[in-house]
Order: sequence, then C-alpha cells, then structure tokens
Amino acid sequence: ISERAWKTQGSRTFLQVGSQASIETLFKGMVVQSGNDASVALAEGIAGSEDVFAQRMNKEAARLGMKDTHFLNASGYFENAEPNHHSTARDLATLAAALIRDHPEAHALHAIKEYTYDGIKQHNRNRLLWMDSTVDGLKTGHSSNAGYCLIATSRRGARRLIAVVLGTPSDNARADDSLKLLN
Repeated sequence: ISERAWKTQGSRTFLQVGSQASIETLFKGMVVQSGNDASVALAEGIAGSEDVFAQRMNKEAARLGMKDTHFLNASGYFENAEPNHHSTARDLATLAAALIRDHPEAHALHAIKEYTYDGIKQHNRNRLLWMDSTVDGLKTGHSSNAGYCLIATSRRGARRLIAVVLGTPSDNARADDSLKLLN
C-alpha cells in the first residue's frame, strides 16, 4: 500500500502504508466500506498510477457509450468542486448495467452488508440492503459538492432494476428517493 493510497481522503478501509492486501480485500474495502484508499491501491496495482488508471476509466466509459462522463481519479472523491470530473445519471446506469452483465461476481460483492478489515467493522452505506430484500447493490457516494448519491440495483423476479439518485441533501433522502424509484 503506497503512501498516496494511505493518505487518500474521504471514506477509508484503513489500509496501512507498506502493508499488503489481497485484491479481494481491496475490492471489498472499495465496495462495502467505500474505501477511497482501497480504490487508489487497486488503481496503482492495475495501472501503475491513479492518473493512468483514470485514463483507462475514460477509455472504458467511451467504449460503453458514456458520453457525458469524464474521470480524473479512481474514487470520485474531491474535497472541493472539480468540474472536469463528472457524470450523469444515465451514464452511471449504463456503467451499472455493464458491471451486472459483464462481471456478476463483482456485482455480488455490493450486497455485502458489513465487512471487517484489520479489526475495524464497517457497514455498507447502502441502507436499501436492510430496507428491501430485493436490493443487491450497488454503490453510494457523498461529498459536499455532489450531495448524497446512490446507484441502487434490485432483482424483482425476472426484472433487473437500476435506480440512480444524485445530489440529495441527506442519507435518508438518498435512501427514500432511491426506494421510490425502484418501486
């Protein structure tokens, strides 16, 4: 784990500089704990640097047809507004659909309700996992600029649902608005 990954701000997995973590641990830290440090560690391990990884993210976004998305880092977290790092609800739904279709094993991690790493137990921030038994993912986000955001996925019989809520004022509003969309 690099010093850059360890210093990453926002939600953390609490990785330690110089330690080693399995890819599974980093995936769970990124997905369940929203660990920005795990996101950076994965990006560095895959592409050598977070900047190169963000370039790869942008190529993949273009391949998927995400026309209104541009990434600058692996986690999406910025302390202040960053206009060159952006996406839309439609593009995020496109990304979620691709993850479910192309990587069902990775999507399954998003349904994990809690995860413990290095003795620290953290709960998945997607409250819908406790509110609706059909919800099986996907990802929360929050910053002072973006508000509370959620890409929610649900399997209801043969139907797969994806709801994207961006910019809500609170965690409660994020969960309530997402559940309304799914219903």
